[in-house]
Amino acid sequence: MKKLIFVLMLALGTGAAQAQVKFETKSTDAVREMAVKQGKLVFIDLYADWCPPCRAMEREVFSRKDVGEFMDQRFVAAKYDTDKTTGRELMKKYGSGAIPLYLVFDTQGELLGRIQGAADADTFMDNLRTIIARQKPAAKSR
Repeated sequence: MKKLIFVLMLALGTGAAQAQVKFETKSTDAVREMAVKQGKLVFIDLYADWCPPCRAMEREVFSRKDVGEFMDQRFVAAKYDTDKTTGRELMKKYGSGAIPLYLVFDTQGELLGRIQGAADADTFMDNLRTIIARQKPAAKSR
């Protein structure tokens, strides 16, 4: 019995470690409202289940605790499958056809930047920092 409990606890712990970045699946309007309330930017992951680089990002970047903490402090993150309506529409409006595609918006819905393709965690966070840094002067002038 003790072995079974240990195995179950281990399995639950492993599952929790896989989901470091908390992605919303609500409508884009609901995600934007959450960002407004929390004083954060909006991060959108456009992906597909069949996309190997998308799966690699999920496994190697979004599962990391440091990435999860970085993202949670700055963004309300959402992900949309490009094979479904919302993802397809966002891809048509903001994409060039290649995924994964990551979009960063302010709470007014203005696109602040995009990141195309997979990257290691440090490069990915550096790319996000660059987008955030470009946004700050505009926020101060308001």
